[in-house]
Amino acid sequence: MSVLIPLVAVFLGPLAASETPAGSAPSPQTAARFEPTWESLERYQVPQWYLDGKFGIFIHWGVYSVPAFGNEWYPRNMYLQDSPEFKHHLATYGPHSQFGYKDFIPLFKAEKFEPARWAELFRKAGAKYVVPVAEHHDGFAMYDCSLSPWCAAKIGPKRDIIGELAEAVRKEGMVFGLSSHRAEHWWFFDGGMRFDSDVKDPTFAGLYGPAQPEKTSRPDKAFLDDWLARTRELVDKYQPQLVWFDWWIQEPEFEPYLREFAAYYYNKDAEWQKGVVINYKFKAFPDKAAVLDVERGQLAEIRPFFWQTDTSISRNSWGYVSRQDYKTVDSLIDDLVDIVSKNGALLLNIGPKPDGTIPEAEEKILLEIGRWLEINGEAVYGTRPWKVYGEGPTKIIEGSMNDTKRSAFTGLDIRFTTKGDVLYATVLAWPEGDRVIIRCLARDSSLYRGEISDVKLLGCRDPVVWERTAEGLAVRLPATKPCEHAFVLRISPAERAAQRPAK
Repeated sequence: MSVLIPLVAVFLGPLAASETPAGSAPSPQTAARFEPTWESLERYQVPQWYLDGKFGIFIHWGVYSVPAFGNEWYPRNMYLQDSPEFKHHLATYGPHSQFGYKDFIPLFKAEKFEPARWAELFRKAGAKYVVPVAEHHDGFAMYDCSLSPWCAAKIGPKRDIIGELAEAVRKEGMVFGLSSHRAEHWWFFDGGMRFDSDVKDPTFAGLYGPAQPEKTSRPDKAFLDDWLARTRELVDKYQPQLVWFDWWIQEPEFEPYLREFAAYYYNKDAEWQKGVVINYKFKAFPDKAAVLDVERGQLAEIRPFFWQTDTSISRNSWGYVSRQDYKTVDSLIDDLVDIVSKNGALLLNIGPKPDGTIPEAEEKILLEIGRWLEINGEAVYGTRPWKVYGEGPTKIIEGSMNDTKRSAFTGLDIRFTTKGDVLYATVLAWPEGDRVIIRCLARDSSLYRGEISDVKLLGCRDPVVWERTAEGLAVRLPATKPCEHAFVLRISPAERAAQRPAK
């Protein structure tokens, strides 16, 4: 549903960086104690670091990186008898009763994992926050879990991956978060209960259990209590400033547990004074109580509440596999710009190898994004949406799982952000004829009523030639491009009379 009309009615000028949209605030939670009710939790305010940061790194790394086949759902699919993963597993490793998912754990050694090197790379990529998976659907915790022996601190790598990464990320000046996908574990291994496999062996119930039928059973109190205990432990041990939840928490049985956790977490932040975030999907939380996350998808219009896209650097998998189908840097930067123009943030996922190294192709993509942000970051970080998100012919297919369905953006596609009185217009491809016309800024436009004093191309020392006409703001670009991807015009207003010094 479009929110363009009410936003235009509210915003009479560019939104200053010091101002905040509905459902957000510049500081951590400081009001009265939160209670586990939606009415109380809707007092939540989005922290300034998140509103300003815009770009984070997601990390899917776990035991599933060892088989490196299919995608990160290998642990489930290897037990589904009609799947390619099942056939691959049988042919490669033998019967599931003799070599199950648990047998990949000793092969998950992380012997080359250097958290400081990871953190340095993420900083160079321009990320402002980092969110590793603390526990995926497979039930193997990547942290020092006191509630299970099936964790990286005790077996496999025998290292507290989350703890080490948290320290390294903070040393590089970034915000540390983490994700929990534990909810889906209720049914994740149910395929292994249908034939002779190690999932049936009670010896391994701590890893595979409860392995209930996905379609016909509902999570019980014991599972839900354990889910809450694990999630609280993550908060207490690592003080994450962002907790990202996957999709199954919207099931009705989780509802009172979500309220309980959110109150607990937000009250912890009253002690920490850091500013915290909960990410949710679909309608697991009310709009004001946490921050919506759209998986592998975007929104078509500006959303008045801050939101986030999580998507992967690869089209086919979140975790490491031997055959990745990578997206282009150009498409990732364009998506970042589009998302930010609509009051959102981008959480971009990578998939490290089982030895703890990040694939070279992924390093190159991250560093190229970082080089673009070095030149154009002022149009991203600390900005706010303008009256409209942009203009141009290319439209987003709104919603989850649509990240590869849009057409490539063109030189006619422009996205807007603001900071103070400055308006940024990001052209998503170099225009034909080295000339761009921004129609929203026509001389008689109701969207921009003031005068323009200056137009600059970020990364370019030479002045650009521009003219405001009835058709739009016409800008002649230089022959030499300042960067390889989207291009940012910095548009400054004429000085207001009230701000001019007295003679």
